[in-house]
Amino acid sequence: MNVPAAVIYIDDPADPRLEPYVAVRERDLVGRRGEFIAEGEVVLRVLLGGGARCRATSLLVAEKRLSKLAEIAPNLPPDLPVYVANQAVMDAVVGFPIHRGLLAHGLRPDDPGTAALVAGLPPRALVLALFGIANHDNMGGLFRNAAAFGVDAVLIDPSCCDPLYRKAIRVSVGASLKVPFARLGEGDDVLTLLARAGFEALALSPAGAEPLSQLQRPSRAAVLLGAEGPGLPPALLAHTRTVSIPMAPGWDSLNVAAASAVVLHQLTA
Repeated sequence: MNVPAAVIYIDDPADPRLEPYVAVRERDLVGRRGEFIAEGEVVLRVLLGGGARCRATSLLVAEKRLSKLAEIAPNLPPDLPVYVANQAVMDAVVGFPIHRGLLAHGLRPDDPGTAALVAGLPPRALVLALFGIANHDNMGGLFRNAAAFGVDAVLIDPSCCDPLYRKAIRVSVGASLKVPFARLGEGDDVLTLLARAGFEALALSPAGAEPLSQLQRPSRAAVLLGAEGPGLPPALLAHTRTVSIPMAPGWDSLNVAAASAVVLHQLTA
C-alpha cells in the first residue's frame, strides 16, 4: 500500500495538532469563518483531485481508511499533514461516531465580490441567484445541480446559509468546493448588478407569467430562486421576467433543489 508521505500517527485525542477537528458539530453551528471541514470519500476526491477552489491544510483519517485515502488521492502534496488515528480516538476528537473515517480541514477562497464574479464570466453564461436558502440540504442540492448543468457562478443573498458548511458540502458531493460563488451584501441591488453585466433575470415562481417550456434562453441568463414557502421577495418578482413550472391540478411547487434541476436542464438542453 502506498501511503502519503506526511502520515502522522496520533493516539491522544487531546493532541493540539487535531484542534481544527475538535467538536465538529458544535463549531459548525457557530461558523468557521475562513475555514471548513470536508467529510467522506466522494467529497475528498473533489477537494484533493484538482479543480477545487479551496485547499486542504490537513487530513484526519481513521487508521482502517488509510488504504482508501491512498486510492482516492495517490499524489498528495508531501507537506500536507495526514493525521491517522484509531476509530476511538477519531470519534473522541470530532465528538460523534464518524463512520466515514475521512475528514479534511481547509481554507476557503477569498470572496471575489458579486460584481467582479459576474463581470468576469464568458459571453454565454448561466448564473444561479439564491435568496433565503437557509436549509443546508437544499443548499447542497442546489450546488450539486449547478455543477451538473454547468452553471458558471452562484450568487447568494445575506440570509442564505453557508455553502461551505460541512453538511452542505457533503450533500453537494463536493460541488460547493468547485462552483464559484459570492455573497451579496446587505442592500445590494442584484437586478442592477446583473443587468450591467448583460444578464437577463429569470425569476422562478408558482405564479410566473411564462411557462418554462416556452422559455427561450438568453445568452446570459440568471435564474433567481427563493426559499420554499416565502419564495422570492415581491420586489424582485415585480421587476423581472417570471417563469413557472406547470404542475398537476392541486399542486403548485417543487422542492427548491428539484425545481432548480428542472429549470437548469431546460436552459442547457
